[in-house]
Amino acid sequence: MAPRSFFFPVGDVLTVLVRRYGLHTRLFESRLSERWPEIAGEAIAQHTRPDGIRFKRLHLLVENSVWLQQLTFFKPSLLEKINEAAGKPLVTDIVLRVGAIGPGTATVHEAEAKAENHPSPMSEGHLATTALALALAEPITDPVLRTRLATLMSRAWARPAHSARNRPR
Repeated sequence: MAPRSFFFPVGDVLTVLVRRYGLHTRLFESRLSERWPEIAGEAIAQHTRPDGIRFKRLHLLVENSVWLQQLTFFKPSLLEKINEAAGKPLVTDIVLRVGAIGPGTATVHEAEAKAENHPSPMSEGHLATTALALALAEPITDPVLRTRLATLMSRAWARPAHSARNRPR
């Protein structure tokens, strides 16, 4: 009789860990994002982006209200395709919301308005500093980083100058 091995296949260990810690949903979210064009179809995937699964509901960002309206009719078939890709009924509903679907699609004004939760100021001075910030950040190839840096510069220049007593010594 051969001695019993204390080693287990990595796949078996990972399966046990996924089951024990309930990571099925998180793993499927990752696969869903990667395979979204294949699951939803190219036409839908170009105008939508999965934003996560919470409480068995897939939150889906949609490009605009026209696509949001169209997708309300496709919900049942889309749910069926998603659960088929999951291998089990993992999603019971789809929550649609209009939002930015691609990386770096938000403009500096939209990013500022979202961050500060108010409409963006459109004064001439603000537009000039925003344009300068965008021009200075242009060499950065990553669109998300470029937008964030331009937003940060624009905000910093828009702040009132500190008086001498408020400056650190």
